[in-house]
Amino acid sequence: MSWWDSYRAVYGAELRAAAVEYVEHGWPLVPGPGGEILLDTGTVLDVIEIPSALGREVCATLRDRGLVVPVAATPHDTWWFPMSPNHELPAELSLHADVVLHTDGIGVLAPPTERPDGWVQWRVRPAFTGYVVPDADVIVDAVLAAVRQRAAANRSAVHSGVEAGAQRPATAATGGAR
Repeated sequence: MSWWDSYRAVYGAELRAAAVEYVEHGWPLVPGPGGEILLDTGTVLDVIEIPSALGREVCATLRDRGLVVPVAATPHDTWWFPMSPNHELPAELSLHADVVLHTDGIGVLAPPTERPDGWVQWRVRPAFTGYVVPDADVIVDAVLAAVRQRAAANRSAVHSGVEAGAQRPATAATGGAR
């Protein structure tokens, strides 16, 4: 058996084990086109997907509130959070193209799915939280707080005359022109 065949056999076993674990804990799956796991949204859970930088802020907010929830990271530099279904995004979040609510039977790639550009992997495994799907209000509130915090930081940077993420000119960094 070549190393590739051995890898594929182990990966296939890992996918099957993960799928069984999700189903045993009531997380529904939809059939995927190949070697991937897709969580079915809209009945037991929905998924909110956000940029990873915002995801870190959401996790910090939740941690400050004494909460730990499942979090997955994608190879596209996004994180997603499962949450209770049938919750609409508030208008303030709907305005952000980088905040996406997956619901109504949309399949979401779940760990340990491999994509050509990387893996979907758990940042916080659902087993750590007992596979409890957090209430949507808790997750949406934390995302909203992170978005508002980011907007306030951007406003503060603009008012101070420094564009968010901008570097100072080289002359300012060296103490002035020579």
